[in-house]
Amino acid sequence: MAKVRKLKKRSSITFRVSAYTVCILLAVLSILPFWVMFVNATRNTFQIQQDALSLIPSVHFFDNLKILLGKTFDPLKGLKNSMIISTASTLCTIYFSALTAYALVAYNYKMRKPLFTFIMAVMMIPAQVSVIGFYQFMYKIGMTNNFLALILPTIATPAAVFFMRQFMLASLPLELVEAARIDGASEFYTFNKIVLPIMKPAMATQAIFTFVSSWNNLFLPLVLLTNSDKYTMPIMVSLLRGDIYKTEYGAVYLGLTLTVLPLFIAYFLLSKYIIEGVALGGVKG
Repeated sequence: MAKVRKLKKRSSITFRVSAYTVCILLAVLSILPFWVMFVNATRNTFQIQQDALSLIPSVHFFDNLKILLGKTFDPLKGLKNSMIISTASTLCTIYFSALTAYALVAYNYKMRKPLFTFIMAVMMIPAQVSVIGFYQFMYKIGMTNNFLALILPTIATPAAVFFMRQFMLASLPLELVEAARIDGASEFYTFNKIVLPIMKPAMATQAIFTFVSSWNNLFLPLVLLTNSDKYTMPIMVSLLRGDIYKTEYGAVYLGLTLTVLPLFIAYFLLSKYIIEGVALGGVKG
């Protein structure tokens, strides 16, 4: 018995060491590209061309910043525009997607399944297919060069509705909704005060996905925004590859670094809710 216990203990220790080793390796592989980007933001063009991969920061950060700010690149304006669009899009997406999912879960009506099927079918339509008609529509109503043209369509996000619905089916006790109705609570009061607090983990997870997607979106803003004062960070960074910037790789990497930093901040602010959601799913399972 003692030998069996020792063997089990050794196998358990071996498994833990292997698991930690794999996790550390995956973490390093995930962080490495971002670290290389941050390092290249401190190097000049000659260093990047001579040695493409380096893990040691250099001393040319302020030189790259001077090049970046000396031309038409305005990071403060780009960050402000991107933050307005991404934040508003995220709020619209998570609230109205949760509201739509609530309507698909908490109510019984004949068209519930066909409507959900229609929402799933819309997910299969690429955005590029409808962009021409969408641009013509925005142009006719005078919404080009307007942030609302990028914010309002996020109210209807099929992927977010699907995610919220699946979470709600597993985590929302419909007895609470019925009890609130019996007590005389209105539907919006029930949704805002009872359902939304339960949906925090799902909303936080979807908020990260939506914020990152909206922040990195280049195609649609490039089509709708022609005024340089309305440019987002991805548009500004994409313009760094032309003219004099085509050889200033350090400045380009610095622009990419400034674009990525808000995404790290958003993730760290919301990551604890994702962990809570994973733990809740594990307990329910």
